[in-house]
Amino acid sequence: MVQVRMTAAEIRSRGGFVDVAKVDATTEADIRAHRIEDGEDPDLGGDAWYPAPGSVRQLLGMTQPEISDLLRVPVATWRNWEQNRVRLDPAVQTLLRILAREPDAAKRALAYAA
Repeated sequence: MVQVRMTAAEIRSRGGFVDVAKVDATTEADIRAHRIEDGEDPDLGGDAWYPAPGSVRQLLGMTQPEISDLLRVPVATWRNWEQNRVRLDPAVQTLLRILAREPDAAKRALAYAA
């Protein structure tokens, strides 16, 4: 049996943790600067920037079978991603960002346990 520490009403009464005044004071220029600091190109358009799967694979110096093995996905799935046959899941988009920005750490985290 799961014990609930607070009721839904108690949670709602506590309010949120977002500093609404700070959010409201954030300008488009601030957002653009933050995106650039995060390594994104705001001129590409869209809020969901992520590198192309093929460019990530080339950056890592891997073949399609090697990267699909690293990510534990079928080679056909990786090929579909590279060829834009399917819309990428948000989790895949995030994984591509991580692989592009921190390839060594990502490869260590994804490596099979010996």
